[in-house]
Amino acid sequence: MTTFYACQQETIRLDGYEVHGIDVSRYQGEVEWEKVIAQGVDFVFMKATEGNTLVDSQFQNNWQQLADLKVRKGAYHFFRPTVSPIEQAKHFSKWVEMDYGDLPPVLDIEITDGVSKSTLINGAKSWIEIVESNYGMKPIIYTSQKFYNTYLEGHFDDYPLWIARYNNYAEPAINGTNQWSFWQYGNRGRIEGIVGDVDFNVFKGNTIELDNLTIQPPANLSFTE
Repeated sequence: MTTFYACQQETIRLDGYEVHGIDVSRYQGEVEWEKVIAQGVDFVFMKATEGNTLVDSQFQNNWQQLADLKVRKGAYHFFRPTVSPIEQAKHFSKWVEMDYGDLPPVLDIEITDGVSKSTLINGAKSWIEIVESNYGMKPIIYTSQKFYNTYLEGHFDDYPLWIARYNNYAEPAINGTNQWSFWQYGNRGRIEGIVGDVDFNVFKGNTIELDNLTIQPPANLSFTE
């Protein structure tokens, strides 16, 4: 993630959670995915797009490799509040083709770029509305605990939350009625197959509950010709 908050020490993988994941972008470079997945990584989020023009240089490679390995994967869009949310939603939808077993699209919203709170909220809602319509599933919202409590509380209560909180491994404490589904607890994790640091995450639930979030094939889907 493109975050403006960071751990100062190596992130140690947390015990007490059944489902673990990572998120990556071009900063992790070429990933040896078979090695990574073999170490108990249950899901992977990756950066796809930013604004209305940028495509992460590793996205297509990561997306295809994880599809081949049948790994739960999701794509995120880094939201630029001063750029048309409609154009941003179109940009994301152009580059991200999803399939059965994929996790919902993610809106990474963690900066204001100087816009007002109302402009920020309305823009995010516009992006979410278009992307939800395009993919037929509710997007996940990624942000930090502080940013959520300051700007987003009460506006996206029906959407899954992925919260970044790097504070001595204390779970996110978010205001309002919504609860976190994913927790990014550190950005200095180390794992074989990735050179350098990577973000560590957990899912609040088990693998069955995680699979229930993914795109499901129709009950009457037939593979016969």
